[in-house]
Amino acid sequence: MPRIAIIGSGFAGLGMAIKLKEAGIEDFAVLERDDDVGGTWRDNTYPGCACDVPSHLYSFSFAPNPEWSSTFSPQRDIQAYLQRCARDFGVYPHIRFGCEVTAAAWDDDAQRWRLETTQGEIAANVVVAAPGPLSEPSLPDVPGLDRFQGTAFHSARWDHDHDHDGERVAVIGTGASAIQFVPEIQPRVGRLHVFQRTPPWIVPKRARPLTALERRVYRAAPRAQLAMRGAIYWARESFVLGFMNPRIGRLQEKVARKFLHTQVSDPELRRRLTPGYRMGCKRVLISTDWYRTLTKPNVELVSDGIAEVRERSVVARDGTEREVDTLIFGTGFHVTDLPIADWVRGRRGTTLTEEWGGSPEAYVGSAVAGFPNLFFLVGPNTGLGHTSIVFMIESQVAYVVDALKHMAAHGVASVEVREEAQRAYNAELQERLKGTVWSSGGCRSYYLDANGRNASIWPGFTYGFRRRTRRFDPRSYVARTAAPQREPLGTAAG
Repeated sequence: MPRIAIIGSGFAGLGMAIKLKEAGIEDFAVLERDDDVGGTWRDNTYPGCACDVPSHLYSFSFAPNPEWSSTFSPQRDIQAYLQRCARDFGVYPHIRFGCEVTAAAWDDDAQRWRLETTQGEIAANVVVAAPGPLSEPSLPDVPGLDRFQGTAFHSARWDHDHDHDGERVAVIGTGASAIQFVPEIQPRVGRLHVFQRTPPWIVPKRARPLTALERRVYRAAPRAQLAMRGAIYWARESFVLGFMNPRIGRLQEKVARKFLHTQVSDPELRRRLTPGYRMGCKRVLISTDWYRTLTKPNVELVSDGIAEVRERSVVARDGTEREVDTLIFGTGFHVTDLPIADWVRGRRGTTLTEEWGGSPEAYVGSAVAGFPNLFFLVGPNTGLGHTSIVFMIESQVAYVVDALKHMAAHGVASVEVREEAQRAYNAELQERLKGTVWSSGGCRSYYLDANGRNASIWPGFTYGFRRRTRRFDPRSYVARTAAPQREPLGTAAG
């Protein structure tokens, strides 16, 4: 059986590790740069951090959690759940903490990957890349950021030691993180300037605490929780219809506009908070307190854009200068420009970045031509705008496990997806994206890559992706059967 290195220990990396063990594959290591599992849910600890997918669906299907505190779980619950999964399924002994991968190159003669890490070189037959698309914070390209003399940090690297009580705070960005932490810090700050580039579509968050009785029922009858999960899954699947069909989408927009009107009475503020693009073109956000927070007397919504940052102020494009003590960036992550692409070199000696040319693509979001034995989890065009990414992760994990079983059964040393299979698959994806809100919704979002191509979203129902990845399809791959001499998965000799 090929030896496997898994990069990352978030939902994807842990799901992969758990299913490898379930398949009887023990010769693997999880390479984690930090000191614990959790990925996004370990790193994002900003006030109000929570999931925008219902708790019962945002978990592994094989590990239902009866201990959720809310119908939409806060960060601490999700992190505790992932830690418990790693412990209960025996993954912790396989994890090398503080082991950051800095380079990876395919050795075609030896038919294995050579990985450079902060703990030395590692050789592995197979690499499963699960770094997560929301792992590397993105900072805005604003003149003068390096001149700012106050406190500045990204929401994903929240400075819990900093006391912002009574301060003048500027928040740059109005995405999924900002709409959670802004209402939390608003009562404590003196003045809050929220810089908005594009208003998001927002729908109310129907969250409530789960009762003690519900938790007892779920502990006693796990099938009841799985039934609830199934009902939520199909309800969420229906949301995608509005993204694919403009007529249904307009009905969803009508509901969102009505919510805005009930929350904001000021017509000018309401105008600036009304999106000018189709719902779903950017990530749809959920909140019951965002709009109300923006109407508070110590809050100002700035929609003129930022011209520059000075030592103690932010200057808008209309020339207005606002003095601030703290800058908080809610500006998202590197999604289509994955940092891992810069340091992974394949069979031709080129990096993923060079091969992709600004437009990431893969076969079933998992395999890339020219990169044998490399599998992505949450790779290109596996993202979602309507339901749980964990469903997609489990689909890809099953596909990779089946690939490994095929390799073991047939004495295959390496598999590499055929370029024609990858081209055909992505041509089909892009054709399906035409006319949907994700490619022609009238906005600029992180769904689109540097070339304006949608490299992020799966265009349709997730059960279609599940069918596509149910079994490994060897005819789409080139296989090499000359197995090299085995060497242990670990620090290379010399």
